[in-house]
Amino acid sequence: MEKDFAVVAEGLTRTFNDAAAHKKIYALRDVSLKIAQGRMTALIGPDGAGKTTFLRMCCGLLRPDAGSLLVLGRDVVRCAQEIQSRISYMPQKFGLYEDLSVQENMNLYADLHGIAADVRQKRFARLLRMTGLAPFTDRLAGKLSGGMKQKLGLACTLVRSPELLLLDEPTVGVDPLSRRELWEILQELVKSEGLTVVVSTAYMDEAELCDSVIVVHEGAVLTQSAPQALRNLAAGRCFRLQPPTGVPTRILQACLLDDKQRVLDAVPEGGVVRFIASDESELRDLDVYKYFAGLILTRVEPRLEDAFMLLLRERSGDKFNNESFPIDYRSGFSVGTDVDIEVRDLVKRFGDFTAVDNTSFNVRRGEIFGLLGPNGAGKTTTFRMLCGLLPATSGSLSVAGMDLRRARNQARANVGYVAQKFSLYGNLTVDENLHFYGGVYGLDDARLDERMRMVKEQFDLAGVGETPTEQLPGGYKQRLSMAAALLHEPKILFLDEPTSGIDPLARRTFWRQITALAASGTTIIITTHFMEEAEYCDRIMIQDQGRMLALDTPAAIRCQDGRHLPNMNEAFIAIVERARAAEKGKL
Repeated sequence: MEKDFAVVAEGLTRTFNDAAAHKKIYALRDVSLKIAQGRMTALIGPDGAGKTTFLRMCCGLLRPDAGSLLVLGRDVVRCAQEIQSRISYMPQKFGLYEDLSVQENMNLYADLHGIAADVRQKRFARLLRMTGLAPFTDRLAGKLSGGMKQKLGLACTLVRSPELLLLDEPTVGVDPLSRRELWEILQELVKSEGLTVVVSTAYMDEAELCDSVIVVHEGAVLTQSAPQALRNLAAGRCFRLQPPTGVPTRILQACLLDDKQRVLDAVPEGGVVRFIASDESELRDLDVYKYFAGLILTRVEPRLEDAFMLLLRERSGDKFNNESFPIDYRSGFSVGTDVDIEVRDLVKRFGDFTAVDNTSFNVRRGEIFGLLGPNGAGKTTTFRMLCGLLPATSGSLSVAGMDLRRARNQARANVGYVAQKFSLYGNLTVDENLHFYGGVYGLDDARLDERMRMVKEQFDLAGVGETPTEQLPGGYKQRLSMAAALLHEPKILFLDEPTSGIDPLARRTFWRQITALAASGTTIIITTHFMEEAEYCDRIMIQDQGRMLALDTPAAIRCQDGRHLPNMNEAFIAIVERARAAEKGKL
């Protein structure tokens, strides 16, 4: 019966005008679906699939162009205000007031919703306990880590008890520990209050936790089912290859991805490469056997991400031109012996707060070096010092053989930088942004024209040169940021959470590019909250509370204390939790 569903959509359509292209774009096209009450439902799909548009329409913030949409039994067009009084919505950019404390933010949202004093105190106590924010009620929101801000945003969203909770990628840019805590909160609310939750997410392991998963692509629903049923779509087609000694898993992955006729997807996982075969009968003909001997092939059970990638590949194929990033699979993957970055006893203090505490490491030419850690661990501070954007309090730091204390500008000429948040100019077109940054890097007109043509071809931007960047989907913005950072062909590329908020399909393309750049001798320094991406790195450093906890290869990190943990996510959590427990004197 319809009353058993929190959301019912029939033939739902929504378009937007593309002023640059002088045409309409379908954000949603003839969408029909039902979302059960008292359950948790995940929305997954590539960038621009229509997930945010659907959530905003459920809130009554956008009107459909065609079709109908019932939320809690009410029509969103005629009863938008009533619906808004019964639901809570947390958008991707939730509006915290950074100059107000945790408690003041919660008070403000309670005031906005008219929550009575006696009700709010009981509600606040529970939310603060669930989010772990009770010890920090007097701290300014602007002083919280990214994970704590997300938890405060969720607490403010829940200051009233809604019938329906809508969350738009609530864990983007959040570390694994904080992600796990956020999902424990959601699961407790569903269990204790019978809350209905609809959440869009780029993390397939989060979607696995939901009762139902809706896959959307280009404004259409590809399928809706329970996670297990969705996983079964990839049954019998999932395998893993163990690479020979000395061959990085990222190289084996890239070789598999380039075999587009026989391989639909491939990703490093726990020291091997997991892949989806187009046809099991063609496994013996895989191109990897032409380049590598001693490969060990085994069959594995499908995951939700396998089914998701299978659906996307079969629907849209691989539109990216990997030939723009060639790799020599026979010899083009060894890391050099020269040191491009050397850090000794690095310290950064802000007043009496130590953000980075006596850190030392080096990075070799052509190496992919990962900086990992929970929100507030000191990663971004370390990163900004390496880029020459922030001076160190003490210690020594050289980049491309130059001391950043004495030759910062010269060092920067050898560096490309992609910021955590899109930092190009939204009111300029793609070509205007590239032209501006080429001028900043000192390229003359002839060289700039040549490099613009090359990077636009490499990153598949040739068709959007006249489009204002603010109108680009997230995946295109990420490609443009990479193109701008590589205009001057830097020796070292710094990437600060470059895949945050982009879907698995776009992440595969991104890492195929990075693998090729490293194979050609470019040194890569990257921060990420996707722990599986640590598997692409030659070495990783894990930080927490400004201190270095671990520095080693991914394989060694997974085998800390004699335990062989199956993936980097579990290894990361184990290392951080052990260090925090030791700090508190529990070990």
